[in-house]
Order: sequence, then C-alpha cells, then structure tokens
Amino acid sequence: MTELLLKYFRTKQQKVESETKYTTQCPFCSMQCKMQLLEQSIVSRKKYVTIGMNNPTSEGRLCMKGMNAHQHSFHRDRLKYPLRKINGEFVRISWEEALETIKQSVTSIQAEDGDDAMAVYGSASITNEEAYLLGKFARVALKTRHIDYNGRLCMSAAASAGSQTFGMDRGFTNSLSEIPLTRTIILAGTNIAECQPTIMPYFEKAKENGAYIIAIDPRETATTKMADLHLMPKPGTDAALANGLLKVILEANYVDERFVRERANGFEEVKKHVMSLHLEEIEEITGVPIEYIRKAAVKFGKEETGMIFTARGVEQQTDGVMAVRNFLNILITTGKIGKPNCGYGAITGQGNGQGAREHGQKADQLPGYRLIENEEHREYIASIWGIEKGELPGKGVSAYEMMEKVDLGEITGMFLMCSNPVVSNPNAHFVKNALKKLKFLVAVDLFVSETARLADIILPASSYLEDEGTMTNVEGRVILREASYPCPGEVKHDWQIICEIARVLGKEKFFPYTSAEEIFEELRRASRGGKADYYGITYDRLRKEEGILWPCPALEHKGTKRLFETSFAHLDGKADMAVVPNRPILAKEQVSEEFPLYLTTGRVMSHYLTGVQTRKSPALAARNVESFLEIHPSTAKKFRIRDQTLVQIESRRGSIIVRSKVTETIRPDTVFVPFHWADTQNVNLLVSKDLDPICKMPGFKVTAVKVTPVH
Repeated sequence: MTELLLKYFRTKQQKVESETKYTTQCPFCSMQCKMQLLEQSIVSRKKYVTIGMNNPTSEGRLCMKGMNAHQHSFHRDRLKYPLRKINGEFVRISWEEALETIKQSVTSIQAEDGDDAMAVYGSASITNEEAYLLGKFARVALKTRHIDYNGRLCMSAAASAGSQTFGMDRGFTNSLSEIPLTRTIILAGTNIAECQPTIMPYFEKAKENGAYIIAIDPRETATTKMADLHLMPKPGTDAALANGLLKVILEANYVDERFVRERANGFEEVKKHVMSLHLEEIEEITGVPIEYIRKAAVKFGKEETGMIFTARGVEQQTDGVMAVRNFLNILITTGKIGKPNCGYGAITGQGNGQGAREHGQKADQLPGYRLIENEEHREYIASIWGIEKGELPGKGVSAYEMMEKVDLGEITGMFLMCSNPVVSNPNAHFVKNALKKLKFLVAVDLFVSETARLADIILPASSYLEDEGTMTNVEGRVILREASYPCPGEVKHDWQIICEIARVLGKEKFFPYTSAEEIFEELRRASRGGKADYYGITYDRLRKEEGILWPCPALEHKGTKRLFETSFAHLDGKADMAVVPNRPILAKEQVSEEFPLYLTTGRVMSHYLTGVQTRKSPALAARNVESFLEIHPSTAKKFRIRDQTLVQIESRRGSIIVRSKVTETIRPDTVFVPFHWADTQNVNLLVSKDLDPICKMPGFKVTAVKVTPVH
C-alpha cells in the first residue's frame, strides 16, 4: 500500500513540476566557478537552486555568493527597460528614444567641446568580448582618448609590477594545480578565505602536504588562521617588510647564484641597497619583530620550492607597484620562478579582472596587451579595425584622473559601463560632485546604482545568467560562459548596446556583430602576436577543453601552464629587478594627534565590490546588513568606544558613521572598514586622492583617521 501511495504522489509531482537547467559562471570573484541554475516550476511558482559544476579551476565548488547570485538577477528592482531623467525623476522610454537622445547629446558635446570631451568608464566584470568592444568603441566610434575602467582601482599595481619585472602580466605565472605541491607560500595582503573562498582547498592541500604558509596582514582573518606564521605589519609598510625578508635571505646566502646571473638584471644593485639597510629600522617602520622577519625569510629561502601571492593589501597603496616588485625581487633572488611549483600569483579581485585589462579598456592599451603609443602596435590594430593609424587617438588618463578632468570641464560627457565610481573611487565626495557637472551621463547597469542616480539615461544590462562570452580567470585561463537564460523585458547585452550606439553615431560598419562569438573571432586576430595572445583559442576549443591558459598563439598550441621556464618577456629574455626604498618617494598619510589611527579597507565574504548586486540578494544582505568598524579593545577603551555602538570615523576629507566591532584580531594602531556600502557608510569618502605615480592606483589601505562615539 505504501509503495502504491509513493508511486501515486511521484506521478502527480511529475505532472506539476518541471526543471530547466541553465549553465553559466559565477558573476563575482576571479575564480569564475562554473555552475548550473536549476529553475523548478511547481504549480504556479518557480524555485531556483544553484549547483556547482566540475571544471579545472574550482572543481565544482561554490561559495555562498555563487549559490545565491541568482537572487539579484531576479530582484524586483532589476532594470528591464531604458530610463530617462525628466525633471529629476526617471521615466521609462523606448530604446529608440534612448538611442536618439544619446546620438544628439554625444554629437552636440563633441561639436562644442571636441572628441576627447566624451569619456568611457569601463568595468572588469564584463566579458572579454565586451571589454574589447568598449575599447574599440571609444577609439573608433567616439574617437576619444579618454577611456579607463574600474580595474585601475584593483589590479593596476600588480599588472605594472609584473610588466616591469617580467616583461608581461598574467596574474598567475603557474596554474593553480601547482599550489598543493610547493613547499612554502607567502600570502601578502590577501584574504582569500573571504574574497576567493573556492581557491582555499589548493592551499589547504599544500598545508596537508607539509607546506609552510606565511601570511602578511595587519588583521587576523580566516586566511591568516591557516598560516604557520602571521606577520602583522603597520598598514602601508609592505615594501619595507619585503626589504627585511630580502636582507635576511641575502645574509644567509639563500641566493640562486646561477639564476640571478643568467636570468636577471639589476641583482647587484638590489643587493647593495638591501645590505645597506638595517633590520632594526625595518622593525621600527613595520612593527614586525626582527625574529619574525628572520623566521619567515629563512623558511622561504631554504626550501627548494616556493610561491608568493599578493592582493589588494599590498597593491592598493601609493607605492603598490614597488611593493609588489620587491616581493618579486625575493622570488628572483631565490630562483623560485619559471620552475615547477614555484612562481607568483596576483590574486585578481573582479570576475574578469585579468581579461578586462588585456584588450583595450586601459588608457594606454590596445588589444593583446599592446601599447597605444607604440607605432607598430597602432598600425596593426588599425589594420584589424579598418582605419588609418593616424585616426587612433593617443593615450588617455587613469580612472580617477578622468574624474579630475570632469571637474575641470575637460570631459563633459561620459559613457559608464557596469561600474559605480561614486562608491568605488577615493575622495568620493569629489567624484560625486564632479560627475554632477557632466552635460550628459549614460549608465549601463543591472540596477539604479549610486552613480546611475546621476545619469541622464540608464540602459538595462544583461546578467551573468543571460550574457554569453569569455572570461579570463585568476590563473589566466580563458573560459566560455555559455549563459542562455532569456533576457527579461527589454534588456540587451552590453555588446549589443555598444553596437546600437555605434550605429546611431554612424559607425555601424565597424560594429557589424550579431553574436559574442563573432566579436571573439575579431579579438583573436587583434590579439595575435601580442603578449596576451588569444589567437589559438576558439569557442569550440573552449567547449572541449574547459578553458585554455594564454598565451596560445596557434590552434594546435595547448596553452601555457607555466610562464618564464626558459626566458622572461623582455627583449633580452631577463627579468628586471628594482631597488625599492623602505619609505616611498611619495610620502603616505601619517597619523597625528588629530588623526591618531590608521584606517585600512577590505571585503567581507557575503558582499562584492560596491554591493550593487549582493545588497540585492536577501540571503547575502542578511549576513551583513550594514558596514562596521573593527577596532582593538585597548584602542576602543582609549577612545571610549563600546562594542556594537555607532561611531563616527573622520579623516581630513570627510566622515562616515558605522557600527563598532571590538576585536583583538587587529593591530591596536589600526582600524578596518569594509567598502561594500554607499552613502553615509561609504568608507571611500575618507580616502585620499593620492595615486601611485606609476600605475595610478589610489592608496585605499592607508588613511589617517579619528574615531569618536555617536551620542
């Protein structure tokens, strides 16, 4: 009888329930975990479940953000049709009206103020095809030099350091599969356990295999808990700490003499400089005891294999490039690069942080990591695009510097793609006020973000469930996101929006694409022969091989799992080492009697970037409903701060109010605030406009502040 009842109910359930599967990739971090959305129809309602799928990078794992990503895509606030601001309110308009308004406004601005008065602000969350197309759009359709993107605030220091030291920048010089086999690991300024959780098993496996892990962070985090040794430097002193490690390595003679002789330039100059330094001074600068510096250096130096990973803690500094270069000095000195289970990894933040910087969104770049000021590079790309070399505009400026040009009236119109600079940029009050001066702002987004509120036209973008294209993940693996969920309402893909605007501007012949794959085919040819060479990669290959590590210069090439095995990418085949001072040339903001604490910023596991997407996910938003301040108990007592109370944080640029979190897991001279919140909780209101002189990275990790209770 029981079996008959079960059969009856099972048959009844099958009649009222169906399931559709949609394959895609997580829209968040650079692991780009492959997933399936299961859409289950039960009577008159739908239920959604996300499951991980096996792949070479995350091996089927998902974190909480990935499992709940669909919630923002189906949120009631999702934009589904174009909006136009009329009398201060957004009203629905047709695509025809939106495009005609854009045409008239862009034409008028460029006639009055010049071609360069239009700017393009891109994103590291869009596909390779869209990043490529956005660069082409700026230079061919708008003929402007002013294009940059939000990845400038994320990966620019590591990218510049890799390019200057090795001759090229691919985030990882090795594949993830080598991590479990290395003997010693330095994690410098990275909290992978919260920012890239699905990468953690690689490091946990390394630890199980006997690897010694050294973490460098002014806070105790879920990542540092895994480490065998935790160094807690004062924020902004990573370059000096690297000098200390290097000095011990040199003194103990953990130098690969043959490697530095045959494979590197500048070693003797670096050695002379570092040997002139004193560990006592480095201890004073960093706050890290000499005995810990010695222990870390000896552990890394004496092992046959080792890897160093950096992230925003080291890179988001006004000397971020030189700090990273100093950690690369350590790798080169010990010969731990270009060999099995040895290498460097820049832990990319955004989903396509690697690919988005390779194909033309940066102010100085053309596709394939070519340079816009290189005449040979210009000629090649011009030939691919069907224009004259002289028609290509020159080099522009960085993301924040574009905001300064907006303030000065040199940029009067902007096309903003899937980014939220009002929240993400430093000196955020200034940025918001500058953008208000624009004659015309177009924003493309999923939601009305804090920046989109300022727009004249908002265009609805497609989500990770709907937008097919390639992404390049943390290890430099190009992967195909075969998103196929139907676009809601009148939503268009980013690449379609770009092509539509190009059409109304009279540039249709340069943007004839009808699919993402067509764009990729042109990207392949445009990247051919460049440092980021995708020519040998096709959609068919990506489907069969589940991703290919670039460079891949030919269809028969298998991709490059390990870089620099025989030579580096400079013309002479050698790496370039750099002398790095203990104290940066551009002095960082120092604490004072008025502003006695160092503020550093970062992420929490449940949120992503400026929170535009994750704050629309109930399951994620519920975990962290508001921002907070981490403060050491002794510091809290000194400034009369009680746990879980509202406090005001003030810098020389502004103030915010957040809730306190008293914890012993942070240095007493340092406080921490995550950057996922906006408006009165936007920590970037406090951050200085000072930029790294090489890569133009803001110094998000060091701000002098004072903290007072809110009564």
